[in-house]
Amino acid sequence: MGQEMTEPADVRQDVARYSLRSSLLVPASAERAFAVFTGALTDWWVREYTWSGPAALAKLGVEPRAGGMLYEIGPYGFRSDWGRVLTWDPPRRLVFTWQIGPDRVPVPDPAQASEVEVLFLPEGPERTRVEVEHRHFDRHGEAAEGYRQALTAGWHELLSRYLASAIPQP
Repeated sequence: MGQEMTEPADVRQDVARYSLRSSLLVPASAERAFAVFTGALTDWWVREYTWSGPAALAKLGVEPRAGGMLYEIGPYGFRSDWGRVLTWDPPRRLVFTWQIGPDRVPVPDPAQASEVEVLFLPEGPERTRVEVEHRHFDRHGEAAEGYRQALTAGWHELLSRYLASAIPQP
C-alpha cells in the first residue's frame, strides 16, 4: 500500500469475518484530513445512508470530545444519535461506536454495537494515510457477516466521497 492513491478507486479494503479495513491516501495535512472527517460529515456522507433521507437531512455531526455523540438532525429539528465517541485525539485518531443495526434500527446498548477506528497517519506535509477499521460486527448478532459485507461497499462509497471533500480546493 505504499503507492500513491488519489482516486476514489484507490480506496483499498481488506476484510475479515467480523471486521473491515479501508485505507486511502489524502493529499492534505493530517489536520485537514481529521477536520473534514469529523467536521464536515454533511458534505461527504451519503445522504441515502441516513434515517432522514436525502430530502430531509439537515446536518450530520460529531460532538468533538470523548463521550460526544455522532448524530443526525432531520426534519423539524429531530435529532437521532447513532454513535458515541470513545477516543478523540485530533489530528491522529478517532474511535466511535456504530450504533446502527443491520436492519437500520438504532442499537441503544453500545456493548451490542460495532466500532470504528480512524487513524490519520502523516506521510509528508500534505499527504495523510487515512486508515479506517470497522470492527466487532459479531456484536450485531446473526446478521453480522452480511452486515459487514454490505458495509464493505458502503464504506468504499463513503471514503470515496470523503476523499473528494478532503482535497484542498485551489
